[in-house]
Amino acid sequence: MKTIFQQTLLVISVLHFYLSYRELPEHTTPGAAFPHQPAPLQMPPPYFLPATSESTSSPQPSPAQPAKRTHFLMPHTNPPQPPEPRKPLPLQTVSTFYPSQQPQPPFLPLPMPMPQTSPGEGPAPPVCLGKRYHSPKIRAPQPPEPQTATLSWKTENDPDTAPSVSRFQPARTPGPQLISASSYTPLDLFKLFFPVQTVQTLCQNTNKQAAKNLSEGKKYKWTDLDAEEFYKYCGLVLYMALIKVDSVSDYWRQDHLFSLSLPSQIMSRDRYRTVSWNIHLSDPDEDVHNDQKKGTAQHDKLFRLKPLMETIKNACKAFYHPHKELAVDERMVASKAKTGMTQYMKSKPTKWGFKLFVLADSRNGYTVDFSVYTGKSDIPSGHGLSYDVVMSLVQPGYLGTGYHIYMDNFYSSPKLFRALHECKFSACGTYRENRKGCPQTDVNALTKRSERGSIRWIRDGPIVYVKWMDTRAVSMCSTIHPAHSGETVQRRVKREDGSWTKTSVPCPTPVAEYNKHMGGVDLSDQLIQCYSAQHKTMRWYRKLFYHFLDIATTNSFILHKEHCVAHQQQHLTHKAFLEKLTSELCGRPLLTSPARSPAGHVPVPITSSPQSADPSERATTGRRRCEFCQSQGRRQD
Repeated sequence: MKTIFQQTLLVISVLHFYLSYRELPEHTTPGAAFPHQPAPLQMPPPYFLPATSESTSSPQPSPAQPAKRTHFLMPHTNPPQPPEPRKPLPLQTVSTFYPSQQPQPPFLPLPMPMPQTSPGEGPAPPVCLGKRYHSPKIRAPQPPEPQTATLSWKTENDPDTAPSVSRFQPARTPGPQLISASSYTPLDLFKLFFPVQTVQTLCQNTNKQAAKNLSEGKKYKWTDLDAEEFYKYCGLVLYMALIKVDSVSDYWRQDHLFSLSLPSQIMSRDRYRTVSWNIHLSDPDEDVHNDQKKGTAQHDKLFRLKPLMETIKNACKAFYHPHKELAVDERMVASKAKTGMTQYMKSKPTKWGFKLFVLADSRNGYTVDFSVYTGKSDIPSGHGLSYDVVMSLVQPGYLGTGYHIYMDNFYSSPKLFRALHECKFSACGTYRENRKGCPQTDVNALTKRSERGSIRWIRDGPIVYVKWMDTRAVSMCSTIHPAHSGETVQRRVKREDGSWTKTSVPCPTPVAEYNKHMGGVDLSDQLIQCYSAQHKTMRWYRKLFYHFLDIATTNSFILHKEHCVAHQQQHLTHKAFLEKLTSELCGRPLLTSPARSPAGHVPVPITSSPQSADPSERATTGRRRCEFCQSQGRRQD
């Protein structure tokens, strides 16, 4: 503070010294010292000096002319008169000591910034030129928010009409997009997601990674991996998903307790391990250039997944078109890798891992599209993460119009629902009451003492907000359904005598439809977890490689099931499908079971064998013949 004050005094002294030579004495020839003399400064008075009555040199304004503003300064000794014709306004002078004892011009302080205001707007905020304070930011006008706070909650007795919903017009016929006249084996369907061209790219990158590891001093035998061997490796991974043992090396043990002969026939244990250590999806040389961009906007966090991930995503959308009801939810891939993408979700069964945002068909759990969450975006859109996720997964150009999107309270918001409504999509889901734009009124709202089955609702344009009292209050919003149309659910209620009975409880339409269609992603997770191909690995991208393998096998099974249903054929079970796929990938046919006896030959059951019969009856027992064959005239000894 002291340094700033000293610098200020120094600047004032230099300026004062310069101004002292602006006006020359009378005996000096004009223009000799300063040929280009500037005009005297006309500055407003500083607001911190009060007006005094000592300014005797200031002329009084005449009544006929408007009063002019007078500048007030402290008195000065013998102020000089400015040259003609530039006659400034009289100034109140400041008395200052000069060693030369010459008449000096008055000191004019620097102008102070004054706040600018408009008439009728009141006082403006103070203007500050320092680094700490800044001028207020100019914000663009925002659209008016819906006035839901002025509305009141209605009950189930108040009628409500369903909003106008866009007509369902899919871009393609919902279902598998396959050649209807062809029959597809499990391997044919799997190669839709793992085509030969992509597998060859993965083999090239894996061979480069193995050569790089060997050059760095790793000690193991390596031969180049080709597409055929890669498919066998995937077959062994699926075989381990079907048959679980404690350790990978146990699959190659020759003990009688295990007796697993298939893995050793397909690939040696050491070869399987070296392939697992070196599996690489992207080009290792390009990885180096991408890693050099860390900390910049050009760095791609998912670069090591791109060759396979883009193929899987394109295949999921190309070979299947979803039905009308879709679900958006998160999926966790278990991992504790030390990367910025690993997330912790307390409410999920898998709490640590990579978070995937998934769009799934509610009818069968088919994974339509997905995206891997990489952390907070460096360039936010201004709409929020949940808004951006849903709008990126729901693409009208691919889907069509008229789809119904179901989501939980992480995504639901009035802003998102209105944006989907403009794109001719309808939405339904639970919502958080503190979301911007949601009703905040307490007029006729639910309370803790409300009876079970009580319903409250508010309609705001196409959106209806519903609250339903079950064991606790449930909040829903929808652009598809009316608030209530007479649905009921069964609930167990305790009687006064302590016994339990079932009773019908009124249920809002959005709640009933949400419970029916929201489980698309959960069904997909269930199918994946039944026979998951996950392995322990030291590299984070290999965790997601095994998950992509799970997505490919699960979607292949759903395609097989839908294709068989469309052609009225019997489809395989999930386990039987994976068993057949494993045998085809490994190049080993499944062993067929022995042929059963013909259905027409039904032997008569014998209650007791000849050895255990009474000795007196052994002679008469003899050979027994089938009564059915005897009646048909056939001999079946």
